[in-house]
Amino acid sequence: MPVNLSAPDPASLLPVTGIRIGIASAGIKKPGKRDLTLIELAPGSQVAGVFTQNRFCAAPVTLCKQHLGQNNQYGGSIRALVINTGNANAGTGEEGLNRARQTCEAVAQLMDCTAESVLPFSTGVILEPLPIDKILPALPAAQADLAPAHWSEAAHAIMTTDIVAKGASRQAQVGGKTITVTGIAKGSGMIHPNMATMLGYVATDAAIAPALMQRLVKDVADVSFNCVTVDGDTSTNDSFILIATGQAGNAEISDASGTDYLALKAAVSAVSIELAQAMARDGEGATKFITVQVEGGRDHAECKQIAYAIARSPLIKTAFFASDPNLGRILAAIGYAGITDLDVNILQVYLGDVLVAEKGGRAASYTEAQGAAVMKEADITVRVALNRGAISATVWTCDFSYDYVKINAEYRT
Repeated sequence: MPVNLSAPDPASLLPVTGIRIGIASAGIKKPGKRDLTLIELAPGSQVAGVFTQNRFCAAPVTLCKQHLGQNNQYGGSIRALVINTGNANAGTGEEGLNRARQTCEAVAQLMDCTAESVLPFSTGVILEPLPIDKILPALPAAQADLAPAHWSEAAHAIMTTDIVAKGASRQAQVGGKTITVTGIAKGSGMIHPNMATMLGYVATDAAIAPALMQRLVKDVADVSFNCVTVDGDTSTNDSFILIATGQAGNAEISDASGTDYLALKAAVSAVSIELAQAMARDGEGATKFITVQVEGGRDHAECKQIAYAIARSPLIKTAFFASDPNLGRILAAIGYAGITDLDVNILQVYLGDVLVAEKGGRAASYTEAQGAAVMKEADITVRVALNRGAISATVWTCDFSYDYVKINAEYRT
């Protein structure tokens, strides 16, 4: 079961002015499952995205990049998003691109816009053709279902192996106006930057200059979705989309160092971090949620490098599942992280508040009983103090249980 995670109250997911969402059942993988989502954007909305760096990226990712603009990946003419689960449309070659285009063309006809104004997204099984014979007939039902308050329904519709739907909202004061930020995401396995088997959609009604959109989405991704790992696998379909409808009534934000931009960034980051952490809490078969903090580093890159070495280690993750304080595995991961000039004699390792290691070995004050007590908790923090600088980084992960193997062994059956 997910670790200290439950689906959000639908009433807590606040509508964003300028956004309407419709859901339908296309029967892609299971008859009757609501697996098709349509998101309508008001004219003038700004859209930006970051995508998987997997070279075998899916056809919809390729098409999204083209529609947003290959160079800057943001656009002010996007009018609709269409999302299907049950099929990734990845590893499908030119035919996959053609089917994604046909989906965009069908949405464009319904929404009275151009096909280039539609962004397609898919998630599910790789190497299978996109079943447009099921998707296209279901689009009118999704359009008929369009409503501002359907965030919760959409959070459920985009799930694959997720157990719990993921959504969050925040409000903030920007330019004397109350702005709203609401987001949904899916992701449970095949999670690792850059980015992960995730789809994330965050929308705000704030007005922001188009030139700042790509900066904002990248900055937010780097402190949220690019800080989570479940199993070290990076997917073919990862997409994080930020939408700004500009209908909150604030003066357009144009200064990246101004208080309005920082307030908006804080609200978008808070929503995105909550969604990212929810992915680790809902990791396939997870029983523990683990925060890995590396501090006192010379730069952010080395802190993250060490944090990921710990967070993606199968030996560490299985030890956490067993509540076994076999903490030498953490030291080994720090050592093989690739920081060639790391002085292990000056660093310290903590499990929760318990000092585990210092001066190159086991801390004199540490006892096995202390470690065992921490390992039994559902939320656990591993903290590594490098003591060689002032920079820190945080990564979120989960343990590996028997169910992780079972879920992925039976994924297609």
